[in-house]
Amino acid sequence: MAKLINPFDDAYFMRKALQEAEAAYQSGEVPVGAVVVVNNRIIGRAHNLTEKLHDVTAHAEMQAITAASNFLGGKYLHGCTLYVTLEPCQMCAGALYWSQISKVVYGAADLERGFNVMGTSLHPKTEVVGGVLQDEAADMLKRFFIQKRNLN
Repeated sequence: MAKLINPFDDAYFMRKALQEAEAAYQSGEVPVGAVVVVNNRIIGRAHNLTEKLHDVTAHAEMQAITAASNFLGGKYLHGCTLYVTLEPCQMCAGALYWSQISKVVYGAADLERGFNVMGTSLHPKTEVVGGVLQDEAADMLKRFFIQKRNLN
């Protein structure tokens, strides 16, 4: 009997987050995208909006958490997974902690401002997976900052 392959794996949803990051890139935002998934269904999607909203808290993760919470009608994201193209910062990690999200999957590590290097913890029950499509995520960030430097 052939084994059925689930097309909705971490790479599938990380590609959806990368599409959000591309939208951020195209609008001049730091290209970070995020989606929140429950039962293989996207219930929140977002990208950085800090420039557009003039709000330092308008990170992709924060926007996606809010969208998912609104969809579910509650503040806890039990059974949900966040896919984000860049390792969350400590602010976003704090919000993820309080949301009690079940799983966080990120692409590129943030070796300067990521929650790991900053010593911030997620909820003890939150599973963390890093490095999913990390090259694609990191390449987009590099392209963005090279372009930004060349324009200045």
